[in-house]
Amino acid sequence: MDPDRQWAVDGVNDETYRALAERLSASELWSLLLEVFNARAGQRTPGSLLEQWMRDGFVRLSPVDQRTMMAVETEVLAAAAQFEAVELSPLAPLGVCSVVGLASQNKIVSALRGTEVVSDPTNVLALECARRLRADAGAIVRLATCHRAVRAQPVPKQSGFAPHFRIFCLASASREQKDQAFVVSELAAHIATFVAVLDRLEGAGFSFPNRRLALLATPERASLADRIAGSVSGLTIERRPLDHPYYAGLRFMLWCGEGAGGGVPLIDGGAFDWMGTLTTNRKMVFVASGMGSQLVPILFRP
Repeated sequence: MDPDRQWAVDGVNDETYRALAERLSASELWSLLLEVFNARAGQRTPGSLLEQWMRDGFVRLSPVDQRTMMAVETEVLAAAAQFEAVELSPLAPLGVCSVVGLASQNKIVSALRGTEVVSDPTNVLALECARRLRADAGAIVRLATCHRAVRAQPVPKQSGFAPHFRIFCLASASREQKDQAFVVSELAAHIATFVAVLDRLEGAGFSFPNRRLALLATPERASLADRIAGSVSGLTIERRPLDHPYYAGLRFMLWCGEGAGGGVPLIDGGAFDWMGTLTTNRKMVFVASGMGSQLVPILFRP
């Protein structure tokens, strides 16, 4: 256990904690927790429900009108016609972010029956890509989704940010090609798709001024970033070093807007090593990206 979180188990002795965390089978633990939550729910009152509804950011309404949000998502999905649009479950397998990626489980809303609330759709799309590649190792999988994600972490005190929010994601996976051509071509395709998304949204009345693309790469993959940059037109491109271990050597960020901070990094994506881990085949590669679509009607409507 993390020493900084010892307070979380101060209410139980070490033997009880070990039984809950390690010794009980999954089915025994889920049954126990279901009974505990059933008892807790039975102690609640209508007044406590309303009080939580009024103060708890996890359950508060979204700040965006639903018709507006649906209109935005219709446009972004139309611009990504080369990607199959899928509808995700609100839940994902427990550990979908912390096991394959670097996220702390403490930042996730863990649920019962071996699940957690989706906090990052790209991790869930990676599972679906892996399932399809295990069925057909020669497949090329391209998926898109719009999803409401929930994250249990500090929220920036800025307009549009909340514990739950809408996000638009793209994912591509396949067996890598000669000279790492798949990763290069798919990252370029993701960037081009998001440019088309912004163009289409501008046609619907939004505005994304001062667009600029940041390409980040480790020294070992700088030549791949050069190739990606060579395929991009119509954007100011910045090159930066990448030292974030979350990515497999390549990352892009698409900034829009004005202000002292140079705008908002509305779109973020990169290459990841998750597919080799999930399929146990290191030749399989994965590219994913996302846009904070909830920010669009809040920050980018004239």
